[in-house]
Amino acid sequence: MTSPNAVPTAAVQAAAGQSDAARQALVPDTRGLNFYTTDPALGRLLGLYLPPALLIHLEPHLTRLGALVGDRLDDLAHAADKHPPTLEHRDRQGQDVQTLRKHPSYEELERLAFGEFGLAAMSHRGGVLDWPEPLPPNAKYALTYLFVQSEFGLCCPVNMTDSLTRTVRRYAAPELTARYLPGLIATDMDELLQGAMFITEQAGGSDVGAVSTEARPAADGSWTLHGEKWFCSNVDAALALVLARPQGAGPGTRNLGLFLLPRERRDGSRNRYRIVRLKDKLGTRSMASGEIVLEGAEAHLVGELDKGFVQMAEMINMSRLSNGVRAAGLMRRSLSEALHVARHRVAFGQPLIELPLMQRQLLKLALPTEAALSMVLFTGDVLRRRDAGADGLLPLLRILTPLLKFRATRDARKVAADALEVRGGTGYIEEWIHPRIVRDALLGSVWEGTSNIVALDVLRAIRREGSLPALDTALRERLDDAPGLSPALRERLARTLAEALTMAGTVAGDKALELHARQAASALYATTAAVLLAWEGCRLAADRAQGDARRVLLAAWLVATRLSPHGPLHLGDGALEAESARRLLGTAPVPLDDATRLAEALP
Repeated sequence: MTSPNAVPTAAVQAAAGQSDAARQALVPDTRGLNFYTTDPALGRLLGLYLPPALLIHLEPHLTRLGALVGDRLDDLAHAADKHPPTLEHRDRQGQDVQTLRKHPSYEELERLAFGEFGLAAMSHRGGVLDWPEPLPPNAKYALTYLFVQSEFGLCCPVNMTDSLTRTVRRYAAPELTARYLPGLIATDMDELLQGAMFITEQAGGSDVGAVSTEARPAADGSWTLHGEKWFCSNVDAALALVLARPQGAGPGTRNLGLFLLPRERRDGSRNRYRIVRLKDKLGTRSMASGEIVLEGAEAHLVGELDKGFVQMAEMINMSRLSNGVRAAGLMRRSLSEALHVARHRVAFGQPLIELPLMQRQLLKLALPTEAALSMVLFTGDVLRRRDAGADGLLPLLRILTPLLKFRATRDARKVAADALEVRGGTGYIEEWIHPRIVRDALLGSVWEGTSNIVALDVLRAIRREGSLPALDTALRERLDDAPGLSPALRERLARTLAEALTMAGTVAGDKALELHARQAASALYATTAAVLLAWEGCRLAADRAQGDARRVLLAAWLVATRLSPHGPLHLGDGALEAESARRLLGTAPVPLDDATRLAEALP
């Protein structure tokens, strides 16, 4: 398959009188780059968050996937986007047999994600990627972070299969788990059972308490579902978790049950629900989303009947976390494209990256991108420790997840659009990846709750879980464990942390102040990310093999731009910004002394 992004062959270039360098200077192309080995942050940070032996084992897989991103995965994702799935309601004999047809490029993406890399199975069993034990969350998230840089849509089914498996294992009856678990954790595509969650209805999107789908008990101990679901991603999944109201139950989320809906009944016949139509979406066009009508579909109760929403929250929160990972990956691809263009495109007699306005634009792309990666890896590590049985981490995880989902998905929209602008008019052309990234990035802040809903969820975590003290403790531990962090920077970060916690606590404590929920969530996110960036920068600077403290400088810039008062009438220090840009956008390591000097000079 030939990519529309393919650089002309040497023979064609020679005939046109252009060298590779000349072609790159005109239309810089990232095709052929390895998006793992050319990422200055990911590999180094994984050394802080993964055991050394595991990282050594994963390096070949990360390197291979990084090479696929800029080549084969891009080709497949481009073709799948241009050839979305189709739905046939009857077979050629006129029987009412629905068939959802996927393009071969999407099926190959499925094979790579589910099969070859085992992204949905690796958290649940050993043997994936030849590692004897289940892999920790950050192994999965690092691979997802790379995969999504080419293909966003498929990462939804991958995550939902993973999250559904987690929920079923935690709450479903043993016989139900035994029946379906082998298929859910399979990497053989003939045995794989993909997962989904069907929640949204016309009257109940974010207002889950308005769900009207009814569950009726059947004589054999199962249930039948009746109603409609309005937005079902991965609509042809083999298994879906569905929220429904048991017959005769009252209103609200407390009276919802959680049910496992198989595509096929136990006798092998198709279950009693129909796909009404597929959604014609702005983005994620490769993956099938649709509307369904439940006409007495057989389903199985998961967990306790009156705790359906609480149990479903497990899957929702894992999906929110994955959504943040995907937003971070989209930002990284956008930043990589912008940096490549700026380094290779010559205008006005010099590379774009040497122009002050371009440096400022690239800094504005780099800050949210690196902040999101730090938030992803820290949250993934908290999840690992909580799953391993560490005490007291639920309140911390409960606030980190909506913070990441809220802010990273919003940042991804702007980063994607501004990276397109760096490439210029060419970036607006469908042959390039930018239009697809922009469309896909817009979905992140809609899936699993809009920005308003998720910001309010941050306040709920503060009120109900007591999450602020847990966040305070975790971040102060990071500040205490930041070797070489100057007293001035340590004090500034500690003061900023105290101010952000106080402000968020004030907003959460007064219902009349909920209009500030997004402001409070943004402040907590930026503060958390700044502390993490500083800790990571100091730890990497202390490693003689790495010796790069650029994340300390990034932390200071994040505080200066996201957490300090400034307005359009403030010009700032141009020389300081220029030197910071040269350090942060360059490839050479930044010594801790230089990072500290520049960071302390920021207002």
